[in-house]
Amino acid sequence: MVTKENLDHDILYSIRNLFVEYHTRVGTLTAVDNMSLDIRRGEVLGLVGESGCGKSTLGKAMMRMIQEPGRIASGELWFKPNLGDESLTEIELLSLPDEKMRKLRGRHISMVFQDPMTSLNPVQRVVDHITETIREHQPATSVKAARARAAELVDRLGINRNRLDDFPHQLSGGMRQRAMISLALALRADLVIADEATTSLDVIVEAQFLDLLKELREEFNLTILLITHNIGLVAELADRVVVMYAGRMVELSDVQELFCTPQHPYTQGLLRAVPNIRLVDDDLYKMPGSPPNLVNPPPGCHFHPRCPKVMDICTQEASTTQENSPGHFFNCWLYQKQLLQTGKLSK
Repeated sequence: MVTKENLDHDILYSIRNLFVEYHTRVGTLTAVDNMSLDIRRGEVLGLVGESGCGKSTLGKAMMRMIQEPGRIASGELWFKPNLGDESLTEIELLSLPDEKMRKLRGRHISMVFQDPMTSLNPVQRVVDHITETIREHQPATSVKAARARAAELVDRLGINRNRLDDFPHQLSGGMRQRAMISLALALRADLVIADEATTSLDVIVEAQFLDLLKELREEFNLTILLITHNIGLVAELADRVVVMYAGRMVELSDVQELFCTPQHPYTQGLLRAVPNIRLVDDDLYKMPGSPPNLVNPPPGCHFHPRCPKVMDICTQEASTTQENSPGHFFNCWLYQKQLLQTGKLSK
């Protein structure tokens, strides 16, 4: 268990035993199921998985932005922001008063939401979104200086600074997405949660965005949680990758090791379904079955109805996360059974 006293200096954000639930008319849906994860300072951590697996819910929970009918049922969220002094103070976010949490959002934790049209205020100009964010957290900054910073930022993202006085409806979908990215990057937050940040971007602007993230990461030691369906983006930018399925983490690894030697059957299927120019078969691989109903998920391992390597125990009990090799974790009975057989894990 991570506590304030033993949180590693290199860990910026630590999630422990997190459960997020949504109460619906047909029952309780567990969107994030016993998630434990550490995000290291200065890294890009990719978070991948099918739609509905809980990626965006996890990102919002980390910002403490889960709204009714959802709630964070239990768990711990430890954060170690740079508050400008030499010592880094660990903060447990779930116990933090609302006003203090609000001051952390934007300044120390920021998020790029995946739907900019509903995230931007339609009666507020683009420049006002950015300057308001800057001056709310840095009140000593003048309006002129905040506008100059906003102009520089949108320039770097490929928007002409003359468009700063436009309203969101006057921008294209890709430009609105870039305006959202500008908001997230305006204060050089300790942690940027990018939720499908490149969905509305064409390949040229996506490349510019990637270049900007790399520059900011090197310049400001930026830490990024990259939530995406784009496996190529993860391969290009991430240091480590988390694979989620049905609210649970099924695999965590260094990006190169994950792509070369995926261990979990779901990860193997996910990577096999990615199109590439060296396809041997005429048909693109499609993983059989569909993600489960999380109001009434299958017992044991949630993936077992679709798994090509399913065993009897998979249908009865959920496995626990084990370290297969240094830094490579996966949650599957295949490896756990080997440990039991060799006596390295007790029943």
